[in-house]
Amino acid sequence: MTRLVAVSNRVAQPNTDSKSAGGLAVGVLAALEEYGGIWFGWNGKTTQGEPGDPKLDQVGNITYATIELNERSFELYYNGFSNTSLWPVCHYLLGYFRYDHREYDEYRRVNALFARKLLPLLRPSDIIWVHDYHLIPLASELRRAGIKNPIGFFLHVPFPDIEVLRVLPVYTQLLRCLCTYDLVGFHTQSDLRSFNEALSQDEFGGITLADRRRPSSDQLVHTGVFPIGIDVDDCQQLAQVAHLEDKTRRMVRNLRDRDLIISVDRLDYSKGLEARFRAVERLFENYPANRNQVSFIQIAPTTRAGVRGYTDIRHALEQATGEINAEFADIDWAPIRYLNRAFDRGTIMGFFHEAAVGLVTPVRDGMNLVAKEFVASQDPKDPGVLVLSNLAGAAQELTDAVLVNPYDIDGVADGIHRALRMPLGERKERYDSMIAVLRKNDITAWRTRFVDTLIAAHEHVRLVS
Repeated sequence: MTRLVAVSNRVAQPNTDSKSAGGLAVGVLAALEEYGGIWFGWNGKTTQGEPGDPKLDQVGNITYATIELNERSFELYYNGFSNTSLWPVCHYLLGYFRYDHREYDEYRRVNALFARKLLPLLRPSDIIWVHDYHLIPLASELRRAGIKNPIGFFLHVPFPDIEVLRVLPVYTQLLRCLCTYDLVGFHTQSDLRSFNEALSQDEFGGITLADRRRPSSDQLVHTGVFPIGIDVDDCQQLAQVAHLEDKTRRMVRNLRDRDLIISVDRLDYSKGLEARFRAVERLFENYPANRNQVSFIQIAPTTRAGVRGYTDIRHALEQATGEINAEFADIDWAPIRYLNRAFDRGTIMGFFHEAAVGLVTPVRDGMNLVAKEFVASQDPKDPGVLVLSNLAGAAQELTDAVLVNPYDIDGVADGIHRALRMPLGERKERYDSMIAVLRKNDITAWRTRFVDTLIAAHEHVRLVS
């Protein structure tokens, strides 16, 4: 019997309710529930010594197989190469880039560790689906150990242009690792074009799309575009319930009939948070009629506390909040409320349901599911407006959002003002168009298309990328 083996840096807790999980977890769990199988990865804990065998937890037809990581290995592999080398390069943010060969060496060793710990759990009929930039070399380690199963890789972050990728001293090694997969998937056509361009460079051997073959095999390495989606019905149901709950009602009462602009992000420099705050400031400067009529709420819980630069972002946002509120606040109105904490997913959907504007302005993003969740959470009879960065992958699908350049502070302010003044008829037309896209490319379509294409690719069926 065919099983699906999903591999990711982190594994959701075995008792996680898929209805409250994020996009990746929802997609992986749904696929695992359909096929049965294993979700393998790190359990979030570190040890001073050598990691032991995987801890196995069986829930229904899914086995959660998790391992610890050595504390030093984690620091070099995760906080080091993954998030101070790969993450900045993939997001075109070279001011945050740093390379240390010791971190790369540990990145490779941790991938080898993942392969060793996974090997005893595999069966010949398993389909292996590897997720994201932390685990690019995993297939090469599994192939070296003799695994012939179909192995697919999905990149959840952008794939950079070759001129940016060249900053990374080991980029050719990583490209060769990607070519050991049967299928490499991306969110957007532009990511796929960048990957193909990188493979065609002379210093990489001039490998074209048609010539790509797995080492020691005549099997083609396929590529494809698989935009990740959301569970639209789930978002709508959560919003319908949560907008009547106490937290949402309290938030609405505190607005006192003012329009709400809302943003929800991880505290990450790729999200363009400080520029976003300054765009809200510019909104009140350039369009004074919005003063005391609009409130902005930014929810941004801290993540990756061990990565340098994230503490600086938090301090910058706290300072910007203080400055903007000091300039524009009134006795009964604070222009900005910055909440450096997490809320459960249902509450977020309730907040989205009440918002006039969803402000999603990353300076670069692979997809951005928050943008999609905001649209899905709206009241179809009186929907809010999505103001979306044109540098997010979601902008290639949600073309009826108000698209803005996140580096253009005045332009973002103009976009927000336009959204706040948009007539109901236009808001409904834009909503109807975007919700149709979300249903077409929902979370089920994402994982079904990827798994089906991976199976076909492994069976030597030539596919159009």
